[in-house]
Amino acid sequence: MSDLADEYGLRAPGKGGAKKGSKAAKESFHRHAKKDGRRVVILRLFERDEQFVVECDVYPTNSLRVEPLHPGPYHFGARDEAATFIEEALLALEYLGCDVS
Repeated sequence: MSDLADEYGLRAPGKGGAKKGSKAAKESFHRHAKKDGRRVVILRLFERDEQFVVECDVYPTNSLRVEPLHPGPYHFGARDEAATFIEEALLALEYLGCDVS
């Protein structure tokens, strides 16, 4: 992963996430993107057993819609794969003029 992964806090904090056989998903982190002060995207990474799931809330900027759209979820077998997906999505949002936090 690139240095952006460190900037966005996507590096694994170490083992000890969800326990094997666990039913509850543990949220590892979430990131927000805003444009012109309006939230446009929330990305969340959940760990459950040996799987990593990215969920998205997308707030369309071209409508008065209040409720977000929910594309995905996107499933990955490794944390690095999920982190790369999020890293690239955040980079694309930055290119489009969004502030990422």
